[in-house]
Amino acid sequence: MPSLGPADARPEAAPVDALVQRYLGHVRFEKRLAERTVALYTEDLNKLARHAAQAGVALTAVQPSHIRHWVAKMHSGGRSGRGIALILSGWRGFYTWLGREGLVTCNPVLDVRAPKAAKPLPKALSVDDAVQLASFAPTDANPWLEARDAAMVELLYGAGLRVGELTGLDAQASDVARGWVDLPAAEAHVLGKGSKRRIVPVGAKAVQALHAWLALREQALPSLPGQVVQGASPQAALFIGQNGTRLTAQSIWQRLRQRSLQAGLATPVHPHMLRHSFASHVLQSSSDLRGVQELLGHANISTTQVYTRLDFQHLAKAYDAAHPRAHLKGGSSSGSK
Repeated sequence: MPSLGPADARPEAAPVDALVQRYLGHVRFEKRLAERTVALYTEDLNKLARHAAQAGVALTAVQPSHIRHWVAKMHSGGRSGRGIALILSGWRGFYTWLGREGLVTCNPVLDVRAPKAAKPLPKALSVDDAVQLASFAPTDANPWLEARDAAMVELLYGAGLRVGELTGLDAQASDVARGWVDLPAAEAHVLGKGSKRRIVPVGAKAVQALHAWLALREQALPSLPGQVVQGASPQAALFIGQNGTRLTAQSIWQRLRQRSLQAGLATPVHPHMLRHSFASHVLQSSSDLRGVQELLGHANISTTQVYTRLDFQHLAKAYDAAHPRAHLKGGSSSGSK
């Protein structure tokens, strides 16, 4: 059943076609649809009738090519993909009813789809904001929590880990570990989507932060409670809470949001934003799309290609800021004739 928000509400209009009148009677009295829904159907079917009249074709003779043309016209006129999809839903129901009445042999709207809305770009921090967050060191924080949170930020941004990969890390490698960090080799072994393992390089700053965290973590462990679960202690986790259990993804989201606001960033940061920032910044520096794909653990290169759009945005901003011809004051410059 189509439904629209207040901003998309459309005025009810009197039907202009006898078939439309019959169908509206059907949905009002037989299907007992709400009056608001009937009003929306009325407007959309009147639009269909007007399109058909302008094309010089009867409603029962409309072809898929007509529908696609009218969809393209609505789209070029600024109608959103969602709005067009709702209109097509009403048209599709109308032609389904005409088919049951024996008035058409096929539904011309059946295989027509609304234009897809453009996928939003992943949100990534600027290099300056990412470095500001990673370098943030509050002076009044609990040293244990600060060391842990700093190490988490360095791994999320420095290695591009998913939050689930981060929570799955153990302090030491083992047969039952989902993942771990090999500090001497500066590598993170993670279990990603689809249970696919990969090895990600860990930068010097992250290694340093992990050493600091592990020193404090080991000091605190004897005083922390822990229960053996399926042969493994929850204290095996690399990142634990103050109760000694493995941190959850929700806890990391909350800690990162709080830390980003304390660091003075305008936008609250979530873990995947740091993964996006990692990918975008590596791509900006290297232009190695395949390499970024491997680092992120993407199965398809098309998933990674979205970061090329972020990279282009970065280049466009750099051009606007630096190129002498990016901003011309007063329109075209006057030269010698």
